[in-house]
Amino acid sequence: MARVPGAVWAASGLVGGYGVARWTRRRELGGVVLAAAGAAAARQWREQAGGAAAGALSAAYVAAFAGSHPLARKVGAWPAVFGVAGAVALTSWVVADRRG
Repeated sequence: MARVPGAVWAASGLVGGYGVARWTRRRELGGVVLAAAGAAAARQWREQAGGAAAGALSAAYVAAFAGSHPLARKVGAWPAVFGVAGAVALTSWVVADRRG
């Protein structure tokens, strides 16, 4: 079975976490989705690129989550979430996923 790239886990966690929180009106459920996908992404990053890269990408994931909040005030919630998810996915691909 093929592995799911870290970029997919990260983008899915950001978009899915927000979607779950919004549609269920339970922020903690969105947090569970965000954390679970982040943990899966971090495992993939560590396997693909090592611990230092996994730490840096995990920090970028958390920063993207935090940064989406003020960005949402300027561009709207969904555009902010999609924007940060795309940025983290691209960064993940560059740092870890393209290595194979």
